[in-house]
Amino acid sequence: MAATLIVPVVDEGLGNSAYLVDLGDGRALAVDVPRDLRAVRAAARRHGLTVAFAADTHLHADFLSGALQLAGEDGAQILASAAGCRAFGHRSLADGDEVDLGGLTLRAWATPGHTAEHLAYLLLDGRQVLGVFTGGSLLVGAAARTDLSGPEETEPLARSQYASLHRLLTMPEATPVYPTHGAGSFCSAPPGADRTTTIGREKAANPLLAVGDEDAFVKALLASLGTFPPYFLRLPEENRRGPAILATAPALAPLTTGQVRALQDEGGQVIDVRPVPDYAAGHIPGSLAIPLREAFATWLGWLIPDPTPLIIVAGPGQALSEVIWQALKIGYDNLAGTLTGDMPTWQAAGYPAAAIPLLTPGQVEPAAVIDVRQSGEYAGGHLPGARNIELGALTSQAANIKGRPVVVMCGHGERAATAASVLERAGHTAIAVLPGGPPDWADATGRTLQVTA
Repeated sequence: MAATLIVPVVDEGLGNSAYLVDLGDGRALAVDVPRDLRAVRAAARRHGLTVAFAADTHLHADFLSGALQLAGEDGAQILASAAGCRAFGHRSLADGDEVDLGGLTLRAWATPGHTAEHLAYLLLDGRQVLGVFTGGSLLVGAAARTDLSGPEETEPLARSQYASLHRLLTMPEATPVYPTHGAGSFCSAPPGADRTTTIGREKAANPLLAVGDEDAFVKALLASLGTFPPYFLRLPEENRRGPAILATAPALAPLTTGQVRALQDEGGQVIDVRPVPDYAAGHIPGSLAIPLREAFATWLGWLIPDPTPLIIVAGPGQALSEVIWQALKIGYDNLAGTLTGDMPTWQAAGYPAAAIPLLTPGQVEPAAVIDVRQSGEYAGGHLPGARNIELGALTSQAANIKGRPVVVMCGHGERAATAASVLERAGHTAIAVLPGGPPDWADATGRTLQVTA
């Protein structure tokens, strides 16, 4: 038969890939699709496909699955691990089970490690393996983290991951590999542009496969684990129960200034999604700045406990639908609405506004800077003497930060603005942001960055 079309659908913000497989008769298999189905549906329309099967490799921690939505709207059959004990209708699969896709076959392989109930899916045309969907087992140049089920399970799952990877390596070297997690994912995917790979390439180049034995693999994998958003610990259970099916296209209700103030008084959190200069020039006191971009969902989930009611402040022309879908795909359904008229309306009503100065490189003493990037980014080059406190840890450490003023920076400026808003909420009154990243500072000042071994 003709080559089977497999279409990756990449979420750059979360660093994940879903896949559409053209089954040759106008139907498609969808693998690891998120609750935000806009890109998946657009890809299906481009290729004239209707999703008939929706397979999940595991109980996702970083996004809500869209499989149940596809079942409700399109009648797709959900395929998932029997060991996941999902609380909704689906076809339960165990190791070796096969699903007839109408000419092609999908075979489940138990590949525990990233999660205990993890499955990989082999796509077969007769006896020929067309590819394998590895989810959170074998990644491009890595393997997914094993510490999302609690510290007591981290090492046992790492040992399971070792066995699962070596099972996958028994396939022919030319076998295409389609992982879910890629660059940008906090599930331990390394940086890089490639989203797919082959068994042979991973045998040759994956450093975790080059270690000598199981113990060495476990040591290397556990040493590579960085921090992750706390919502990762909540979503697997939500995916097991099944996300609510959305009956209509979601929208944000318009809110008056008085309604916003009342919601704040009742514990609601204002999320300011405007660009950094707009937020810095004037914002609602106590708001959290998360500029709208591809990584919006990650920082929303990292810094705001669910189910806090969320009030959105957006600027002219910003896509509120993007705010909504990024929140919904990680389970933040409690969207109270959006301020009508932006900050001019707020100030015209007599409510106070706060501002944060944006500094130039020449105005900054490097030793006074808090660099809020991830520790690996910081180690690769930072201002001499700058402290590193990851943005995700800043809320818990804000009370211990001393010094006036506090200057925060990151790689571009968005995380620094978020950090400034976190510090402002914690009571700091002398805060400034250094836009840009360390290379920009070095270019502007002619000074050398410091590298941590």
